[in-house]
Amino acid sequence: MSKTIQTLSPKGLWQHFYQLTRIPRPSRHEGPVQAFVKDFGTRLGLKVVQDSVGNIILRKPATAGMAGRKPVILQGHLDMVPQANADTQHDFAVDPIDTRIDGDWVRANGTTLGADNGIGAAAIMAVMASGNLSHGPLEALFTCNEESGMDGAFGLKPDVLQGEILINTDADEEGVLCIGCAGGANVNTRFGYRPKKANEDWPLYQLRVTGLRGGHSGVDIHRGRGNAVELLFRLLRRLMQEQGVRLVRVDAGNLRNAIPREAFALLALPRERLEQVCATVAQMGATCGKELAQVEPQLKVELRPSAHDTEYWIEKRVQERLIHAVCACPSGVIRMSDSLPGLVETSTNLAVVRSGEDFIEVQNLVRSSVDTARDYLCDRIDSLFSLAGAKSDFDGQYPGWSPNEHSAVLSTVQQVYREIFGRPPETGAMHAGLECGIIGGTYPRLDMISFGPTIVDPHSPDERVQISSVSRFWDLLVATLARIPHRSTG
Repeated sequence: MSKTIQTLSPKGLWQHFYQLTRIPRPSRHEGPVQAFVKDFGTRLGLKVVQDSVGNIILRKPATAGMAGRKPVILQGHLDMVPQANADTQHDFAVDPIDTRIDGDWVRANGTTLGADNGIGAAAIMAVMASGNLSHGPLEALFTCNEESGMDGAFGLKPDVLQGEILINTDADEEGVLCIGCAGGANVNTRFGYRPKKANEDWPLYQLRVTGLRGGHSGVDIHRGRGNAVELLFRLLRRLMQEQGVRLVRVDAGNLRNAIPREAFALLALPRERLEQVCATVAQMGATCGKELAQVEPQLKVELRPSAHDTEYWIEKRVQERLIHAVCACPSGVIRMSDSLPGLVETSTNLAVVRSGEDFIEVQNLVRSSVDTARDYLCDRIDSLFSLAGAKSDFDGQYPGWSPNEHSAVLSTVQQVYREIFGRPPETGAMHAGLECGIIGGTYPRLDMISFGPTIVDPHSPDERVQISSVSRFWDLLVATLARIPHRSTG
């Protein structure tokens, strides 16, 4: 079934994407795909460089008559977000992605597709492999670990790249030229606790929140989708206060940059209140389902008997502080942009709550196109959890990419788009982290733009890429490369 995508047009691009789907490439496990790209460049006779952090740069000379054009960097990342439905058995470190064609869309079977940013990387490979395109000097920059820390962009040294223009291929809405993005930061919170002897007469049950759509914690944060962590702790608060349940373990959410789709908690229930607990869960599940009926029709809230046994549970004082703090933690859109209507300025994704033997960790991903607003929201979350007796730290800070409406490459791409499609493109920014802001900090003279095909629901098993938009993206990319202006001789 997967091989059918190789017949799609443009054929070279889709064949390269198919090859990428065969290679496991979750963040921080990119060795095989890096080896594949290096071998790809070597076989083409291109200059191949791998830097100290794992970025791969391929260099291709200009075609005939194009040597005087400004050198262009084509940039994308090789890693993908590993997300699978609960009923899908898939090991992202070993298994290839099983793809299928669904009308005008390509999607995966029960997992993320990896079109983010596999389609962009495949387009770059197709350009580098082609012998009949017109272009100036090219560099292909394949960065590493974009989805889980942007390590490649952060580790890029200032003397590696030679280009003057950077075209990022990580945008996800065809027909929209992106010239700005949000910055971000991680907030890491930790509760310590001493395990307490459990009451052996209390049966164990698993509270489950599943069936949510999830999605990209930047691109989809404004869509009002359910957050499984929020819903789970809303239920836990009610059960704790009214029924006296005890929390044994919690495993809610799994990735900072994905809106949580599933959340689980192992609970010990007072045997004499089992009927009331079941009734409360059913009532709260119905309430949440009604509230989110339009956006989360597959939401399931369940209480299942557990075969686990335990001698310990989380001490009551910490349980109370944890549940109250998570319920109060900001999540979702915090502020919309004043300068760009419809764009989220600041948001936070309450992404993960997970317990260990003597600790509980809470992970938030904060995004903002205003760095000071990002930092203040991090401080707010820190203050909240400080009141609950937990400690927080921040890492992974990266800057936003400020729009330049006077960009020369923007003007070129706008003109090319109008000529090809007979209409002007939209221009805007996105509430997601592109590597342009980080790379631009190291190479401040780069003229940058980002565009790509239409990708829906990235970072979730519903991820899909529109076939017709891939063709338009390719046409725009190829025509833009042929129209890159000459280098200044002054």
